[in-house]
Amino acid sequence: MSADSKQPQPPDDWAADTADSTSLLLANARLTDGRTVDVRLGGGRIEAVGTAGSLAAGGARVDLAGYLLLPAAAEPHAHADTALSADTPGPVSYAPEEVQRRATEAALLQLGHGATALRAHVRIGDVHGLGPLGAVLQARRSLRGLADLTAVAVPRLLTGVAGADGPAMLRDALKMGAGVVGGCPDLDPDPGGYVETVLELAAEHGCPVDLHTDGDDPARLARLAAMAGGLRPGVAIGPCAGLARLPSDAARRAADQLAAAGVTVVCLPQGGCGATETRGAAPVRLLRAAGVRLAAGGGALRDVSNPVGRGDPLEAAYLLASLGGLPAGDAYGAVSAGARAAMGLPEVRVEAGFPAELLAVRGERLTGVLSLAYSRIVVHRGRVVARTSAVREYCDSAAALDLPRQSRPESGSPPGGPVVRS
Repeated sequence: MSADSKQPQPPDDWAADTADSTSLLLANARLTDGRTVDVRLGGGRIEAVGTAGSLAAGGARVDLAGYLLLPAAAEPHAHADTALSADTPGPVSYAPEEVQRRATEAALLQLGHGATALRAHVRIGDVHGLGPLGAVLQARRSLRGLADLTAVAVPRLLTGVAGADGPAMLRDALKMGAGVVGGCPDLDPDPGGYVETVLELAAEHGCPVDLHTDGDDPARLARLAAMAGGLRPGVAIGPCAGLARLPSDAARRAADQLAAAGVTVVCLPQGGCGATETRGAAPVRLLRAAGVRLAAGGGALRDVSNPVGRGDPLEAAYLLASLGGLPAGDAYGAVSAGARAAMGLPEVRVEAGFPAELLAVRGERLTGVLSLAYSRIVVHRGRVVARTSAVREYCDSAAALDLPRQSRPESGSPPGGPVVRS
C-alpha cells in the first residue's frame, strides 16, 4: 500500500464549504450508533440532525457517505515553541519569527488530523524571557477562524534564589495573553512550594493550571491533590507515566486522591515530551477505574524529545485502545470529550444545539476508524477548515479486481488497477 504522491483534487464544493460559514449541510453521515443522518450547521452550532435526506441545504452541502461523523478531537498537551525542530542543524532557534513559523505549522498539522482546539505549553524565563510566548500568541492570532489555540506559560523555577523572578514573569505572561498557568514542579528544588505558588497565581487571575509531572512520588501527588481540590476552573497534570511504576496499592491510593480532588490526568501515549525525564504511559485503566478525569494528548511533535512525534489524536486513541486496553469509545473520548473538558471547552455531541466542532473520518465504525484513519474532513465553528484525502492503489491482478471501487482510476494509476480512497 502506498499513498499517491499526487493528491487527488478536492471536489467542486470545497470553495463553497470554506467560504460559507452561515449554513452547511453534512449529508449522509454515519454516527457511532449506526444511524445515517443529515446534520445542518449554522452560526457555529449544530442546528438540526435528521434522517438522511430529510434536511434541506440552505447553503453549501458536503456528502459524507462512507464517513463516520464524530465530535472533533482537541489537543490538550502540545509544545508549540519546540515543535518541528528535530531536524534543525545546531541549537534550536528561539527567534520570535522562527517560533511563530513552527507553532503555526504545527497547529495546522494537528488541525488536519482533527484537533480544532489546542493547548500549547511554552517555556518562559531563562535567556529567552517572554519572546517565545509572544511568538506563539502571534501564531494564535494568525490561526483565528481555523483553530483555537491557548498558551500555557511554563516557568522553569519558582522557588529559592534562582526562582525569585519566576512569579513576576509568570504574572507578565498572563498579562500578555497566556490563558493557563503551567510548570514542571518536579524540576524545582521545592516541588511543593512550586505548586503552591502556581495555584496561588492561578486563583489570583482566575485561570486553569496545567502541570508536568511524572507522578512517581505518592507523597507529592497527595499534597498536590490536597492543594488543588476545589480550585476552579480546574487543574490538570501529566503525563504521569511514573504512576505505572508505583506499587499497585500506592498507585490506587494516588488515583483515588486525584479523583476526589477533581484533578485531570493528561496522558501522552505517543511518547511524552521534553519537560519530563521518563518515558512510558500512565496506567489509564487504573485511573478510569478510580474515576479520574482522563484526557490524552500528543506531546512532542518532531522535536528532540520525540523526533517522529505525529501529534495525531487518532493515533493517541489507537494506542490507548491497542496498548492501554481501553474500549474504542473510551479511547476516542480521551482525545475528544476528555480533552475538551480538560481545556475548559464546552461539550460537543452530534445533536442540535451543540458546537459545530466535528471530525468526519472515512470508515463505518469507530474501531475501523482508529485502525485506518486516513481520509478526514475537519469542521470548526460550522465550516470545513481542513481535508485530507488518501488513495491506495493496487496493480492489475485477480485479487485487486475483486475489490470494491470507490472511485475511478486516475491518470498515472497502474493499468487496470482500482483506486481506493481510504
